[in-house]
Amino acid sequence: MTRGKNTKRRPWPPKKADLEALIEEAIVDAYGESEQRTGFYTMIEQHLGLPFEAEILGVGATVERIDMTDDEQIVAICRRGRSRQAIPILDLPLPDPLPAGAEWIEAYRHWARVV
Repeated sequence: MTRGKNTKRRPWPPKKADLEALIEEAIVDAYGESEQRTGFYTMIEQHLGLPFEAEILGVGATVERIDMTDDEQIVAICRRGRSRQAIPILDLPLPDPLPAGAEWIEAYRHWARVV
């Protein structure tokens, strides 16, 4: 997989042990699913290299920021021209090259499958 100059070469997808270490870091002081989800939101927001380009339903868009909805869904705020749309981070296709911090999205996806 080719990497851009702002990303470093790393195995993809991350190993299960690496994902579990990230999960532990995100939820270390969290009690309950709501606080754990907020922990992931914080880590993704802090570590994800924004903005980056992604292809959504076959159309290029810019992922501008990460947000959390009132129902505690972590979403990517994507823009194409003047239009903006929130895409659940669990459904966001990751580009090649991967943005810095993409492993946090993968850790969240791994956590969400078992919760």
